[in-house]
Amino acid sequence: MRERTKRFALSVIQLSIKLPKTEEITIIKRQLLRSATSVAAHYREACRARSNAEFVSKMEGALQELDESQLWLELLIDSSLCNWPATRELLGEVNELMAIFVTIVRRRKGE
Repeated sequence: MRERTKRFALSVIQLSIKLPKTEEITIIKRQLLRSATSVAAHYREACRARSNAEFVSKMEGALQELDESQLWLELLIDSSLCNWPATRELLGEVNELMAIFVTIVRRRKGE
């Protein structure tokens, strides 16, 4: 997961470099870059957690960042600002990561 979340962040960075330079896209791009790169950071912090509660907290932070990344990608696609295959692939990766992280958090919480 450590490598996968890093690859996700790198893919978003690569997408952002290719995006057109409009005011709308610039605003969304900044937000997307921040949230997508935070996913990897939160996951790494979770791996260094000193307790189960701290691990769950960091993973839930990663889930919040994934949810936000999902929003920005959906806005790019739904507004037709960037309805590219790469954007849709990133949205698919967000959905997969969210499902994995939810499962991990539920298991750690004993649900």
